[in-house]
Amino acid sequence: MIAIFGNRRPGTPIWSLASPEDILKMRTMPERSAERTARSGAILSWLREREEEMAALVADLVAIPTENPPGKNYGACADFLEKTLRRTGLDCERFATSSSSDNRDDVPQCLLAMYGSGEQAFYFHGHFDVVPAQSPEQFQPTQKGHFVFGRGSCDMKGGIVAMLYAILALKELGTKLKHKIGLTLVPDEETGGKGGTAWLARQGLLGRGGVGMLTAEPTSGVAWNANRGAISLCVRVWGKAAHVGLQHQGANAFERMHEVAHKLRQLKREVEVRTTGLNIGSEESRNSILMLGGQSGGGTNFNVVPEECWFTIDRRINPEEDLATEKAKLTDILESCKREGNPLEWEILQEGSSASSSEMGPIGEALSRSVFAVTGEAARFEMCPGLLETRFYAAQGMPAFAYGPGLLSVAHGPNEYVDMRKIIDTAAIYALTALEVLQA
Repeated sequence: MIAIFGNRRPGTPIWSLASPEDILKMRTMPERSAERTARSGAILSWLREREEEMAALVADLVAIPTENPPGKNYGACADFLEKTLRRTGLDCERFATSSSSDNRDDVPQCLLAMYGSGEQAFYFHGHFDVVPAQSPEQFQPTQKGHFVFGRGSCDMKGGIVAMLYAILALKELGTKLKHKIGLTLVPDEETGGKGGTAWLARQGLLGRGGVGMLTAEPTSGVAWNANRGAISLCVRVWGKAAHVGLQHQGANAFERMHEVAHKLRQLKREVEVRTTGLNIGSEESRNSILMLGGQSGGGTNFNVVPEECWFTIDRRINPEEDLATEKAKLTDILESCKREGNPLEWEILQEGSSASSSEMGPIGEALSRSVFAVTGEAARFEMCPGLLETRFYAAQGMPAFAYGPGLLSVAHGPNEYVDMRKIIDTAAIYALTALEVLQA
């Protein structure tokens, strides 16, 4: 167990934030910049004094193996997070989103916390599930200097700590906000959000009164203001088992599967010449994606005609494309293969739409100014190459962005880590962004 913060009590604000709106409008840009610099310095100073306790909290979260799939230890992680939030004085609601598991610890749990008052809210959003580890040792966190290693440290338990401490910095420094900061913590992001954000959205619990959101995905120093859509399937092709010496009595599911894959490869060639016009990290990333066989399997032995073979399809859709149209093209090919005598069935693993938010709107501009105030560098906005939970907020007309302390290049890898200095900077950026949005 760690101390969230020391004996320091909320005190008098370091800066004045209660100026009337008409005076704010009259301020010159240098005055605004100086005020932003002062705020940034005060917040960074408060956060830097707490690096070790923040690192300990990251390590505590990493040690809870919330692997997804299949979705483990959600209850234990939600228990820990709820106790942490309540100990810091944040109001918190908790929702079990399913009753399908006999093990309470594996039931998806969502947490909704609030700081402040008012009708509107600016949301921080994070997920506490992680992709499966390459070894059990990844759930034994280690710290080397400023770096914390372990599964989920980068994606995105380190980001959760940054969001929490952004709120605590504002709280402890005595900041007065006109509205609320919301903190939404969910499972199931790594498999499409069914038991997490999607469930909250269906229940009308997501983004209540929201004016914008930030999520802490590992963005490698850029801000993601758009994401691709996705439709992912698992296809099973059936045959008939027989001894290899009597293969004429069987039907080879592997060969049938290749006939199906051949037709899908024709669609792949058509799809992957399309490009997006949005900013993205590299030219090679502009192309739309249809990946076959991310996972595959089948058969029982080398000398038995395979009765079943299966493979996955992962279709990533640029914002210029239509999800329903692209989904229909995939399923039409599968249906035609069935009609031609290839018995098969498919299951949708995840489905999500593309989304985008303007970097020129109030939320994007507040984020941009906050990034510059903390890092001294201009913010860069790009499209995420994958799927983001920003899409659920954007579907409600809410500007939604991703900006996190981690590196995408180490997320999901065997040596995943997060730099605590980046967590501190990111927490300050979150706090400044929320402050500007909620003081407007």
